[in-house]
Amino acid sequence: MSAQSSIIARLMETWAHGQAIFDFLGVERKNSDHIYSIAELGVRTYRWTFANRQLDAPLPKPFVRLTAPSGKLWSWNEEREDEYVEGEAVEFCQVVTQTRNVKDTSLNVSGSNAAKWMSIAQCFAGPPETPPAKGQRMIKKAR
Repeated sequence: MSAQSSIIARLMETWAHGQAIFDFLGVERKNSDHIYSIAELGVRTYRWTFANRQLDAPLPKPFVRLTAPSGKLWSWNEEREDEYVEGEAVEFCQVVTQTRNVKDTSLNVSGSNAAKWMSIAQCFAGPPETPPAKGQRMIKKAR
């Protein structure tokens, strides 16, 4: 792993663990466009998600178009109408870091490749992890 990749991985881990704390405290996190590197890592680890589970990554890779916290549009891969993930960058980052189940987001996921990816997405190293069940990882409401 290059030094730059290592730095991005540490940033992603810190952001993901921080999300768990925000959720536990019942506080909505204020994000900035600094999450771009986490979103990019999520996209770049498409093949890793499958290889880590001894599966072939289905092709074509889904087109990914995300709205940054600032409102700017970010996109990756070839634009497609049949395989894509669109929505808020924060929610995409939550899914690929497994701090949210894709069903707990408003991400628009279209196509079998995109759906399979988002159901098991994992942008961090280590053995395959099962994403949280629907409704399991959310902001806990203060009592």
